[in-house]
Amino acid sequence: MKAVILCAGKGTRLYPVTLTMPKPLVPVANKALLTYAIDTLTGMGAAEIGLVVNSLDSPISERLGDGVDTVGVPLTYIAQENPRGLAHAVKLCEPFVGDEPFIVYLGDNIFQDSMQVLYTRFEETGASAALALTEVTNPQAFGIAELDGHNNIKRLVEKPKDPTSNLAIAGVYVFRPDIFDAIDHIKPSWRDELEITDAIQYLVEQGKTVMPYVVDGWWIDAGKPNAIVLANQLVLEQLPYSPPHENDDRIQGESTVSHRVEIGENTQIIDSVIRGPVTIGDNVIIRDSYVGPYTSIGDDVVIESSEIEHSIVMCCCTIKDISGRIDASLIAENVTVIRAQAKPVSHRLVLAANSLVQLP
Repeated sequence: MKAVILCAGKGTRLYPVTLTMPKPLVPVANKALLTYAIDTLTGMGAAEIGLVVNSLDSPISERLGDGVDTVGVPLTYIAQENPRGLAHAVKLCEPFVGDEPFIVYLGDNIFQDSMQVLYTRFEETGASAALALTEVTNPQAFGIAELDGHNNIKRLVEKPKDPTSNLAIAGVYVFRPDIFDAIDHIKPSWRDELEITDAIQYLVEQGKTVMPYVVDGWWIDAGKPNAIVLANQLVLEQLPYSPPHENDDRIQGESTVSHRVEIGENTQIIDSVIRGPVTIGDNVIIRDSYVGPYTSIGDDVVIESSEIEHSIVMCCCTIKDISGRIDASLIAENVTVIRAQAKPVSHRLVLAANSLVQLP
């Protein structure tokens, strides 16, 4: 069985982080967002995965290559250089998937649910399509699925003013090849895009069965900084219990490291406090500092005389001599955050578009 991950978007909601890296490569608990999708799909039985990217020269293809050695499954790259909507992206995958059922996964989603039951039920029912849905408290902000008396989807409504359902479309679909004919019969929306919801609605109107699957557990659309930080927290919450580190050469001086702390190779924790759940990469130096719960520290990071919690620090960053605690932050690769030593005492900022700086 084949699967497709749609990851051609520009990630504008995550600027400035995504000015230098595609959103699917943003790390959550020191693991690229895209790899969570790949793990879910291989767990569902996918033996080959197509990645829809904005260019065949995408950093995603540079990072993952053919997939066999990097993620354990063959990857095929499909270029969507002139995006015209999700349905357009799915249509581009027709030569790749052929005439077999396939899964479509939106690359900026992360789930607690393994989704294995979704594909099993799809095959058992013989439905033309299946949609992952999740219950939400604000259905006006989502595409919503309405069900009929037989517990099948009868209508999809985008951001309804007066919703009759609280089941939001969560970004995982299973299709049979008749979805391609459905896409051929729809017209662009007011956004001048081919909407996948319109194609699915066409299947319903043609008398095809579209099966709902309500996601078990949490779901995060990790498109904004706050959502990425929340996803990091939820993933770290699932770290299994591990006892506090004792007699570990990586822990030096007057350091205290709690349970549920992952520490990479060649990392040094010196005269510092680490309270899990925390994951720390390789070649990290943490000195005279506090790293609090729900924090991920990438490889080759230096943290000195600073405090940080509930945050993501990507690789090759330096954080030194910061007064006050860094909290709920997303710090991209190769960032330096330091306290100025010279007079006058002031704030010096070098920021990209859509940056956020919050000062005490």
